[in-house]
Amino acid sequence: MLALVLTVGGAIGLIAAFALTVEKIALLKDPSYKPSCSINPVLSCGSVMTTEQAEAFGFPNPLLGIAGFAVVTALGVVLLTGALLPRWMWLSMQAGVTFGVVFVHWLIFQSLYRIDALCPYCMAVWAVMIPIFWYTTLHGLSRGLLPVPEQLRGGVRAVASLHGVVPTAWYLLIGVLILQRFWLYWTSL
Repeated sequence: MLALVLTVGGAIGLIAAFALTVEKIALLKDPSYKPSCSINPVLSCGSVMTTEQAEAFGFPNPLLGIAGFAVVTALGVVLLTGALLPRWMWLSMQAGVTFGVVFVHWLIFQSLYRIDALCPYCMAVWAVMIPIFWYTTLHGLSRGLLPVPEQLRGGVRAVASLHGVVPTAWYLLIGVLILQRFWLYWTSL
């Protein structure tokens, strides 16, 4: 399952990051350009792309996505072949997806409470980062790649057996936050 999550999630993230990069380049060439993902006042990539948060490290954020999701997709494909990866690769992957999920949640907060707009391509990235992080972490915990105290191993097995509950609850929470934040707009349609 992890190989499929990484391959499909990585590919979706890569496509979304690539599309955002293309849109950003078009916007840089022509400041009056309206991105294809600017649908209405709430679903508006253009509103998000022009903020300082869209370049958190001094360059467009989607460039991080292109690099990161390319690696995730490649590792997913390698795992689909049945290859076994060394521990250092799993630890590197864990570090990368942990950074990714934290960064994405910072961007979610910024979109909801500072920028006041949602970028559909960004939301695709948010959506794939959750299972990529979750299933990579479960893999690391259940395979002993990440240290787990003896008294918590039973809990890890229990959580792993109900692996779909956490991402579902996670999505629901984000959905409720979006619904609550833009409630006045949604009800005015």
